[in-house]
Amino acid sequence: MESTKSKPRDSTGSDLSEQIKAATKDSHVRAENTQLMLNYQKGQITQTQYKLLLCSLYEIYQALEEELDRKADHPAVQPVYFPQELARLESLELDLEHFFGPHWRKRITVPAATHRYTQRLREIGKDSPNLLVAHAYTRYLGDLSGGQVLGKITQKSLGLSGNKGIAFFSFPGVTSPNRFKQLYRSRMNSIELTEQQRQEVFDDLQKMLSITEEASSEKRNDTASQSQSRTFSNSPILQFALGVGITLATVGMGVYAF
Repeated sequence: MESTKSKPRDSTGSDLSEQIKAATKDSHVRAENTQLMLNYQKGQITQTQYKLLLCSLYEIYQALEEELDRKADHPAVQPVYFPQELARLESLELDLEHFFGPHWRKRITVPAATHRYTQRLREIGKDSPNLLVAHAYTRYLGDLSGGQVLGKITQKSLGLSGNKGIAFFSFPGVTSPNRFKQLYRSRMNSIELTEQQRQEVFDDLQKMLSITEEASSEKRNDTASQSQSRTFSNSPILQFALGVGITLATVGMGVYAF
């Protein structure tokens, strides 16, 4: 039926990808300018901080990719389902094994706020697969845009050799990031959503971003946390981990452009 289709796309930015960029731009700018990201860009990251980041990213991608796998045939997921090119879980497992050893699953620590975010991913995967599209877009294309830069920064800062410990930033299945991002956006923009469904996508993104804001607020309100201001304590590491999918694009490209 005609009423089930989205409005015709035009040059004013009605593409779903453009609308998501616009909806997350303010949060992107804030995340880019967090002290954690600024320090990271300067190479001021310790192995402990990076290990905690990997732990949060692992839980996030485990939830996201398991839900994408389950809903691979869903009409809103199928066009942007690229497990061979984009999946991060195996790479994160390699990185975690490098830092924690063969029994890394028993040693990793994940902040409670990360659990809240992954629980949300599980909920929408089960009840509203349309909403997975925005989460996948902001994470994967952000990683793909800025991964090379942050990978080199991490390698140099921690004295790592080769790809050990930084497999997360490598996309061997993508030969041309720019061409692949164009393909991804084109596929994403082909998804037919009603205006109500599009609004639900944006609303869920705001819920995700509110978790990062909540984590930041918890950090500011915790008077006992001042001594941890230079570490990835539970709240700020989540803020960084959730925001990295957005901020990586700016780190890698210097502009807000997925």
